Amino acid sequence: MGEDSARKQREFEREALAHLDTLYNVALRLTGSAPDAEDLVQDTVTKAYGAWDKYERGTNCRAWLVTILRNTFINQYRRKSKRPTPVEFETVQDVSVFEALQDRDPSGTFFRFIVDDEVKRAIQELPEEFRIPVVLSDVEGLSYAEIAEALELPVGTVKSRLFRGRRRLQQRLYEYALEMGYIG
Repeated sequence: MGEDSARKQREFEREALAHLDTLYNVALRLTGSAPDAEDLVQDTVTKAYGAWDKYERGTNCRAWLVTILRNTFINQYRRKSKRPTPVEFETVQDVSVFEALQDRDPSGTFFRFIVDDEVKRAIQELPEEFRIPVVLSDVEGLSYAEIAEALELPVGTVKSRLFRGRRRLQQRLYEYALEMGYIG
């Protein structure tokens, strides 16, 4: 292995592989299965390593990797499953079932505290255009700007999709949250 190749490998391991947990968590939410998520992460890491010379040092490596993962998912994995049903944004109600929580919890962090199988199922059932921003924000903690960069969307679109995705989650999980005593 040449000196340049060894340096490239060390840089990649230090900067990119630090984000494997994030990549796996996002991949699991996108694919819905551990084996598919592992394959997606492997494909993403392979592509990222091959394109490492194109990565601009000092920029957001996590967002760069999530972009590669997202594009790989769209190009390869989504073809394997049926196309998602298009969602009319107007059909998502703008009425919050958690009015009292909105003041205390405007960023949607409420969902971080009740992440269990029911919440994971509810997230998985979200249409893709809502699911990906919700996972990146509320599960992985990316900022609006990082999500916009990773998804190649304007920040306003990211905010809108987060709002509508969270609203769908709230509607879906309201009864469950009452039953489990998370809200009273």
